[in-house]
Amino acid sequence: MTAESFWLHMNSTPITDQMISVEAQRRSYVVLNAWETDLAVKFKKANPEIQTFVYKDLSSTRSYACSKGVDDADLPTGVGYCEADPSWFLRDAKGNRLEYGGYEGHWQMDVGNPGYQNAWADNVVASSAEVFDGVLMDNALFACDTYHDGVCPAAYPTDAAMRDAYVSMLSGTRQKFVDAGLKTVANMSNARLHDGAWDTYVEHLDGGFDEWWLTFGDGDLLSEYSQGWSRQVEQITANEAKGKITWVQPHHSGAEQPFRYAFASYLLAKGEHAAISEIEETDRYDGPSRWRTEYDWDLGAPLGAHREIAKNVHQRDFGCATVIVNANRTGTGPVTVRLDSIHTDEKGARVSYIALAGTTGTVLRKDC
Repeated sequence: MTAESFWLHMNSTPITDQMISVEAQRRSYVVLNAWETDLAVKFKKANPEIQTFVYKDLSSTRSYACSKGVDDADLPTGVGYCEADPSWFLRDAKGNRLEYGGYEGHWQMDVGNPGYQNAWADNVVASSAEVFDGVLMDNALFACDTYHDGVCPAAYPTDAAMRDAYVSMLSGTRQKFVDAGLKTVANMSNARLHDGAWDTYVEHLDGGFDEWWLTFGDGDLLSEYSQGWSRQVEQITANEAKGKITWVQPHHSGAEQPFRYAFASYLLAKGEHAAISEIEETDRYDGPSRWRTEYDWDLGAPLGAHREIAKNVHQRDFGCATVIVNANRTGTGPVTVRLDSIHTDEKGARVSYIALAGTTGTVLRKDC
């Protein structure tokens, strides 16, 4: 087994043919904008096995993509601002349309409205099915006040009501994408904070994307607690059991501890469908994410699921490697793990044991 990775290219920065040649061989998935169909064709030509996805926001329409009463031909959403039915806009208790805080020109739509659902799906399918393999559905939300803290839409005054609306959207449009041969992956950030939310949404999708996974910065690493480390690792486990895709994105600068913690945690659960891609700057979706030498390591076949070997310390054995993660809080003392044979650590040293402090991980290779 080796790692898999993806590239989210959603900021429309230039991509050279040389970049495509390299990254098409490295990545299992690439996400592009609707107006980048030429790039999608080039990626598939460079590697017919890569899966190309088009970015589409489930939850908003964009006023900046409408000029003089006419919507742009290619949209980052499924419904144009100019052509949207006024009843599809979500409003607050005073009747005002809801705009995403921090994202000017993003207007929140009523995902529970069947008219919006059908228009969104029909438009996305019509514009994507001939070019792309799938759709990244951004902003599958869980909380009613997301993007407008403390203000919930009048139509969905509770988190539960908002989640029901998204289930309606995903289930109501599912068959359209199946019939079109388009895979669907939804961005479900913060699913860990809502019991059962990840599995409930994924039931109507081909996979899930967690945009904020385990590391939220070099000094902010998610440890184990009721809504912590295991919740996010189990996203991969649950999807692999169903044969579904999982994309996970740790945020860090490339520092050793957050990288190794996230990478080892990913490997604890990875099967055939999970991919990882790190990011340093929020929403910096331009050039390809960092490629790691570790992604090319052949760990051999997994010898079973990961298991807890000490409190919040987990190990998974592979034919050619051992992966260990200490998910206790940052700053807690090291736990020493004795290995069953001599291994090689990330720095090339031969070791018979490893000591891991809280929120650290390691991938140890062995002769095979």
